[in-house]
Amino acid sequence: MQKLEIDPKAKGLIFDLDGTLADTMPVHFVAYQKILKKYGIDYSAKMFLALAGVPVVETIVKINEVYGSSLDPEQVGNEKEAEYERMMHKVKPINPVIDLVKQYHGKLPIAVGTGGYTRLSWKTLEIVGLKDYIEILVSANDVQNPKPHPETFLRCAEQMGVKPEDCQVFEDGEPGMKAAHAAGMMATLVTDYYDVFKA
Repeated sequence: MQKLEIDPKAKGLIFDLDGTLADTMPVHFVAYQKILKKYGIDYSAKMFLALAGVPVVETIVKINEVYGSSLDPEQVGNEKEAEYERMMHKVKPINPVIDLVKQYHGKLPIAVGTGGYTRLSWKTLEIVGLKDYIEILVSANDVQNPKPHPETFLRCAEQMGVKPEDCQVFEDGEPGMKAAHAAGMMATLVTDYYDVFKA
């Protein structure tokens, strides 16, 4: 397995959270499946992976489009987040990526740019032992336009005081990779370095 490395040109590092630093994807998937099953929707792993990194409310909007349902995005989103929180103690650290954060902590500015919500994101960072390593967190609560729009990562760069082109983003999802490229940043797909999600 090749080693995950920092680009020599990088002056700031931005990490996605779910599926990048924390192996939350199986837990999120089960939470979605449990809640959506109540509404008669059989949520597929393929659809889940296609929406990796998209905030929960936008995900429910997309589910309505695809499945022809009329779920209330806020209400069902809250139910799903509550279900996820009940199970989040099962979340495991993704060590190859976490090791990078620890290695470059104090050497380069580091931020987390996530489609998750602020409170649960900090809780996730605590579970995987990174709470004291991260100072900058840009979540779904902080942006108007979630990934694949570049706003999340551009805000990270701004708060780090690093030009977008000097930032390296670490991501596990297609929306996040698109967001990084749209922001003009270097982008590394971490799923090339380990097996993240088995569905």
